[in-house]
Amino acid sequence: MIFSPMINSNKNSIALQTILYKEIMRFFRIWTQTLLPPAITMTLYFIIFGKLIGKQLPSIEGFSYIQYIVPGLVMMSIMTNAYSNTSSSFFGAKFSKSIEEMLVSSMSNYIILCGYMFSGALRGLLVGIIVMLVALLFTHLYIHNAAIVISMAILVSMLFSLGGFINGIFAKRFDDVAFVPTFILTPLTYLGGVFYSIKQLPPFWKKISLINPLLNMIDTFRYGILGISDVNVYDAFLLTIFLFIGLFMWCLFLLKKGVGLRS
Repeated sequence: MIFSPMINSNKNSIALQTILYKEIMRFFRIWTQTLLPPAITMTLYFIIFGKLIGKQLPSIEGFSYIQYIVPGLVMMSIMTNAYSNTSSSFFGAKFSKSIEEMLVSSMSNYIILCGYMFSGALRGLLVGIIVMLVALLFTHLYIHNAAIVISMAILVSMLFSLGGFINGIFAKRFDDVAFVPTFILTPLTYLGGVFYSIKQLPPFWKKISLINPLLNMIDTFRYGILGISDVNVYDAFLLTIFLFIGLFMWCLFLLKKGVGLRS
């Protein structure tokens, strides 16, 4: 009995490592679909918006336009890739019925959730690093606060990985996996201050923009890199942490109840 907790801990560790290995190898195996396309897309953004259009635009708070949009594009890449990785992977596990083997095994729901969350977050962070390296080919950046950059990137990647997990749970068809990113996530991202400062908006639209939680995440990340922000950084961190805790508990609840998994 004394060694029982130690044995369970070892089993959970092995189970978590197995899920992580499987998921990480999955998106590395198809890197031309998971890691390369975001780099190409963001290169086009930097060329068109940063170099061609950006040269004709005035600086924003002392930074060139391309410097201003880099943090937003990096964060957008982290969000979308962390989300899509978990949603597609988990739905694929549902579709192939392999998730049922996990549910009937001795591994806890907590381990299953963490495995998918960490792997999705890792893909988001890897793509974010790639996009940042691409950005450095077009402009130079000085990190204002590395702790804020790293902590917000990790927190947001895990948050959107959880969002993708929920999408994967409720999705009934492959089309459902793409619905939320296309019709909800993408519009909120583009309206989250990626390409502009909300100070440039009329008062009414500025108030509307402040409701968008993605604005807080993007602008806090921008503060970590450039040292400027349209929102309160500490409030944005608290909001992101509360959203993360809420989604994490919701995911555990859905797994426990077997929502979308047992029929």
